[in-house]
Amino acid sequence: MSEVPRVPLLIGGKLVQSKTTEWRDVINPATQEVVAKVPFATRAELDEAIANSKEAFKTWRNSGQGARMRVMLKFQELLRANTAKLAEMITREHGKTLPDAEGEVGRGLEVVEHACSIANLQLGEYAENAASGIDVYTLIQPLGVCAGITAFNFPVMLPCFMFPIAVACGNTFVLKPSEQDPSSSLFLAQLALEAGLPPGVLNVVHGGPETANGLCEHPDIKAVSFIGSTRVGTEIYNRASASGKRCQSMMGAKNHCVILPDADPEVALNQLLGAAFGAAGQRCMASSVAGLVGEARHWLPDFVERAKKLKVNSGMDRAADLGPLVSPNAKKRVESLIQKGVDEGAKLLLDGRNLKVSGFEQGNFVGPTV
Repeated sequence: MSEVPRVPLLIGGKLVQSKTTEWRDVINPATQEVVAKVPFATRAELDEAIANSKEAFKTWRNSGQGARMRVMLKFQELLRANTAKLAEMITREHGKTLPDAEGEVGRGLEVVEHACSIANLQLGEYAENAASGIDVYTLIQPLGVCAGITAFNFPVMLPCFMFPIAVACGNTFVLKPSEQDPSSSLFLAQLALEAGLPPGVLNVVHGGPETANGLCEHPDIKAVSFIGSTRVGTEIYNRASASGKRCQSMMGAKNHCVILPDADPEVALNQLLGAAFGAAGQRCMASSVAGLVGEARHWLPDFVERAKKLKVNSGMDRAADLGPLVSPNAKKRVESLIQKGVDEGAKLLLDGRNLKVSGFEQGNFVGPTV
């Protein structure tokens, strides 16, 4: 344990080492090297984080919109300045290529920039004499402590979809990032505190299903946001809703691509390559199925040849098109799906299984497969 960094919790503006006895290895998927140990927070630590956010809400909710906006302005500045560092953290623990990771930070940055307009976004409405002698107006007020549970595939972008808007609106927030690649999510939260968020407005806890369930069921959590698999998202939605919370649960998807014969072949095939194989397919909307209509079916051999030329390597190689999958289990699952397709009668035009990358022989690599 002493030789491998331990990922801390973030509670009350301070990095806190967990007292848990349950730790999970964080693995570099290109090498299988253990790069960190992440704690599964105790129930007492989860309760402490929520209580701390509840206390911080008492003052943060009354902070001026201008003050919250200035924090977001500083946060986007810090996020932009630390893009390279965040991208390296993402690639080391997730595996996606550095350019892809930098693009992820950029997508998250767009939401933070949106939060900089919070003064306009929170304007209410007023209708004079809606009925005789009756004026009608709306107020937009914060809820309280909100929680976010994010997936492994975008450890910076997904938290940015959640807490910047929540805290800019006057809420406080408890974030539970994926235990598979938590370091960049934690560093992102540290940047938000450096930007001026008061202690307790944003806390970070780590863990698995028990921690997620605790957030869904705790009486002081008023809203839950989740992004991840359909199975887990359904459970999160049911638990949070049954506990009387507002819940948005964004789950897995299938992005079917249809290419018509009047499409530009060059553009269509290149777009399909990126959609199918970007981030090694580990995206909610990755194109796993393509339908080539009419004459477009004759473009299939060209697509296969283009896929063969994609470079598979460690994500740290800027020339790589594909990095490794996030875990050995993810690799095993993808390879089983390829075999299932063959068993059900599909013609395997390009087989990415059993791929070995020089210098990274232990990596979770699966090459382009058609």
